[in-house]
Amino acid sequence: MALPCRYAAQRCARQLRSTSVRAPSSLIARRFNSTETSPKIATIVDQISQLTLLETADLVASLKSRLNIPDLPVGGFAAAGPAAPAAAPVEEAEEAAPAAAEKTLFSITLKSFDAAAKPKVIKEIKGMLGLSLVDSKKFVESAPKLMKESVPKDEAEKIVATLKALGAEVTME
Repeated sequence: MALPCRYAAQRCARQLRSTSVRAPSSLIARRFNSTETSPKIATIVDQISQLTLLETADLVASLKSRLNIPDLPVGGFAAAGPAAPAAAPVEEAEEAAPAAAEKTLFSITLKSFDAAAKPKVIKEIKGMLGLSLVDSKKFVESAPKLMKESVPKDEAEKIVATLKALGAEVTME
């Protein structure tokens, strides 16, 4: 959402909350009765619907970390194809060990850079992260700093190789 639109939406929401005109309780009750949700779920939905965009992003990140939900690659479940038939629990245990050992998503951190290569590193960071020149300069000067999270292995290796060729020290975790 564009920044002016977001501010307008927030202002409109504040104004609606501050006015004394509310929807009749019969409409609210009818809305909840039509989906037949429990009161606990209804209050959670109401609380979530009042969160800002940043608060919602924090909520999603917290839930992913607490529930151990991995980030899905672009395409989600549809790109994964049809589900495989259920396997025996013994086979699942055997397959879980190699899957845990092989990491597919990495975080890339800029540790340091060669002073002579600073302009080249800033230019590359600007292109990779889509930052302005000033923001890219501040980013590079604040090293060590996390560049990207949840990057596929192939892309991460390309980024590390490119930055190392320019004279930067980059780690892939």
